[in-house]
Amino acid sequence: MNLRSFKLLCVFLLAGFCILQAQTTPKYWQFAATPPLGWNSWDCFGTTVTEQQVKEQADAMVKYLLPSGYKYLTVDIQWYEPESKGHSYKPGAMLTMDEYGRLTPGLKKFPSAANGKGFKPLADYVHSKGLKFGIHIMRGIPRIAVDKNLPVLGTNAKAQDIAVKSSTCAWNPDMYGVDATKPEGQAYYYSIVKMYADWGVDFIKCDDISRPYDDVQKAEIEALRKAIDKTGRPIVLSLSPGATPVKMGEHVMNHANMWRITDDFWDRWGALLAMFERMDVWTPYRDAGHFPDGDMLPLGLIEFNRPTHFTKDEQYTLMSLWAIGRSPLIFGGDMTKIDAFTKEMLTNPEMLKVNQHSKNNRQVYRDKNLIVWTADVPGSKDKYVALFNAQSKGDNIDFANADYASPVIAGKGRSQKVEVSVKDGKRLVLFVKDGGNGNDWDHVAWVDPVLHGPKGDLKLTDLKWISATAGWGAAQVNKACDGKPLQVNGQAVTGIGTHAESTIIYDLPEGYDTFSATGYVTQETGSVVFGALVDKGKMDLPDKADVKVNFQSIGIKGKAKVRDLWAHKDLGTFSGAFSRELKQHGAGLYRITPVQ
Repeated sequence: MNLRSFKLLCVFLLAGFCILQAQTTPKYWQFAATPPLGWNSWDCFGTTVTEQQVKEQADAMVKYLLPSGYKYLTVDIQWYEPESKGHSYKPGAMLTMDEYGRLTPGLKKFPSAANGKGFKPLADYVHSKGLKFGIHIMRGIPRIAVDKNLPVLGTNAKAQDIAVKSSTCAWNPDMYGVDATKPEGQAYYYSIVKMYADWGVDFIKCDDISRPYDDVQKAEIEALRKAIDKTGRPIVLSLSPGATPVKMGEHVMNHANMWRITDDFWDRWGALLAMFERMDVWTPYRDAGHFPDGDMLPLGLIEFNRPTHFTKDEQYTLMSLWAIGRSPLIFGGDMTKIDAFTKEMLTNPEMLKVNQHSKNNRQVYRDKNLIVWTADVPGSKDKYVALFNAQSKGDNIDFANADYASPVIAGKGRSQKVEVSVKDGKRLVLFVKDGGNGNDWDHVAWVDPVLHGPKGDLKLTDLKWISATAGWGAAQVNKACDGKPLQVNGQAVTGIGTHAESTIIYDLPEGYDTFSATGYVTQETGSVVFGALVDKGKMDLPDKADVKVNFQSIGIKGKAKVRDLWAHKDLGTFSGAFSRELKQHGAGLYRITPVQ
């Protein structure tokens, strides 16, 4: 073969490879080639957001965030429930819908939707600002539509023919599942998604569909994918809630652009700490067009005008992890009242390059919650590196040495009496471990926690703890982890509400010999282990720690220059390794450039 023939053969082989690659890469991955950047109304307004508020947020988004690439503005749940309140749901609420059982915007909140216009006028307003318009939907068909047995558009079927009444949402009472294996079930999804496309929707967040990812939900995911593709509109598909099962990674990445890897993420350290493992295990499924989603960023002013509970160090940890883990960045705070610190953090151009354009993102090292992540910089030999001190007070507690650990306690109302000696103790640690049943609803209560001794009885609820973590929500005195009144079997109780995994640490005052409490499971699906450990002065970790990355572990030999991406500052040249002293819950984000 002569040189010219060889070159022609190479050209043909390359062309064939490109054609094959184009045929095997789903078109809808192009809809979100990089992690979507945007805003969602849930953290700030719950179920109550109105048309006027959406417009105000859009105006602010154009001013503050659009120049940095944030463009998706999403109206979250219950835009079809005119009387919705807060972050909760009312069973039997009258939802607005058309004659085919398709939910439509409630006119009390969205007056421009009158006369069958739906979200088209609001979407037009958002589009006029250069933004993309998104909506939240629940999977399935409204229960009211099934009760009325409304017709399914484009078929001879009725709502009762496609509804799966046994498939319902555990936390929202609005919908029944749909049997999407039936042509009529698929037709229902065609009908609602076509309506959304006609309104001008660019982003659909579908809820109650990625957990537990059963056969009904799996078929509905496939139906959504087909329905979006049929419209021809480049609608980004986001699935909720988490945690999506990792074993379904291949399926979910081939049907959605992003999917939740956690339950609702709020501003609590315990939830943020858990995200390190979640981001890590989803690494095989993270690539252009399909991204594991760490959920919204509860920063700035959230929950009807309260400031985030995250400290500044924790906010840098959050943003550094979401950046190098290439999670979508969906802001949850009030954009009309965004503060300078939050704006600067969200719009940092060097951080955004990590989130939008890095490759091969992965955890390099984790030991005692000192954590290192890295990623490749496309087109160069440089690396991005994130260093994290994710340690907390009490992290070095050895629970194997617990003074008491219960058997697995499972089921609503089930309980376990806990009593330990605290004599000569310096600190008392109450912990709740996951019982291992695969369900995340591990809500619990420590009821009547009391210290006893020569000084009498002292209620733990009258003491201030040193630290407290909860796997979801927050540990709270006389309240459940979701902020509701603390109850067991419908009766108000005195104690501490929390959620596994949970660790609560108290200094022990002198004059007390024993501790007693009763641990209760408060949700039917809860499954936990209650425990107590008495520390005699050996469990403190230092407030700061050196976090180090060896250059060889990230593919760099010899010397390298280091740039601090948060500070926009070159730090100098380092040989063989780079480290930084970071405070607990703190983080740093860097670019490492090999020196030739």
